Amino acid sequence: MRWFIVLSILLVLEVYAFCAVKSVTQNRWIYLLYFIVSLFILLNFFLRLLGPQDSGMVGAKAYAFGMVLALVLAQVVLVFFLFVEDILRVGVALFTKETYASKSIQLPSRRKFVAQLALGIAAIPFSSLLFGMIKGKYNYKVLQYELEFEDLPEAFDGYQITQISDLHCGSFDNRDKVAHGIDLINAQKSDLIFFTGDLVNNSAEELQDWKTLFASIQAPDGVLSVLGNHDYGQYRHWDSAQAQQENLDQLKKTQKDMGWDLLLNERRSLERDGQYLHIIGVENWGSGHFPKYGDIDKATGDLRPTDFKIVLSHDPSHWKEILQQHKKNFQLTLSGHTHGMQFGIEIPGVVKWSPIKYRYKYWAGVYEVDGRYLNVNRGFGYLAYPGRVGIWPEITVIK
Repeated sequence: MRWFIVLSILLVLEVYAFCAVKSVTQNRWIYLLYFIVSLFILLNFFLRLLGPQDSGMVGAKAYAFGMVLALVLAQVVLVFFLFVEDILRVGVALFTKETYASKSIQLPSRRKFVAQLALGIAAIPFSSLLFGMIKGKYNYKVLQYELEFEDLPEAFDGYQITQISDLHCGSFDNRDKVAHGIDLINAQKSDLIFFTGDLVNNSAEELQDWKTLFASIQAPDGVLSVLGNHDYGQYRHWDSAQAQQENLDQLKKTQKDMGWDLLLNERRSLERDGQYLHIIGVENWGSGHFPKYGDIDKATGDLRPTDFKIVLSHDPSHWKEILQQHKKNFQLTLSGHTHGMQFGIEIPGVVKWSPIKYRYKYWAGVYEVDGRYLNVNRGFGYLAYPGRVGIWPEITVIK
């Protein structure tokens, strides 16, 4: 029944969108080309879905999904314009019938310029999503911030950190591009580097081809990391609970082999001139159905509210629900998880929008509430849709 509903919706979109093409041209070869392209995109996607499921939405399957997404969004735009016009056409027809006492309702023909306008606007999301798959997903941006805290120990004034998040390395398909991103990370020459979860999509095996690259990420005070919801392997089928646990253990071991210090509801303390900066790393804690393994009280131990603390917590809902009001006073929290939905519009100082804002109050960038700060990294990688549009892969640098 679920697939029947999906196919019915796609069929309605297909037929309705074709009306726009038909209003613009009478060339039957263009009609044929339209149906061939649409049919290929849809069949390719559904045939990919029949393939192995444990691999997830990666590779050819991900690109098939991206093409369907581009097609459907373009068709939704077309249908919106045609539907609005149809409402006006029906209104005009009813008005004409009542005014002139006509025996039948005569619908006005569709106006060509409306169809042309609809096709032109529909081309924007279609071409944008194609660009996102070709170029956008590796269009790395370095975002720099300076944050001021009255209670920052003087020894750490000017201390610089780099944050990356959501690698999802099972989705990567271009080693040179990823290596360029890692070069950008190292080029920032930060004192300390943080990774805030979702190293893989599902399986520790995804990391094998990339671990030597990620091991080259280095900083004087090291690389500290935490787990994200995808790292637990809960989005694929496992033969047993033991197999899933072994996968998680392998992921932890590989991070250690890479030289990363994985914090599992733990803390590390950096000392300079007798003053301390405390780094707290919790396991994933997310609102709703997401795992709640994070234990902030266990991780902080006997730390006082006056101690300066940086919390690594993958899901920003943890900050919203727990950390923002916590009595221990967490001055800075670093999260990821949202990816900014990999789609949106951002013009600094003018507009910042993504559909993800309707799910997460804090979804990208720096936020401040009562002197406590949160940075939500937009992610280094990508998931499912193999691209990014407007919300680019991010390397965050905070001084």
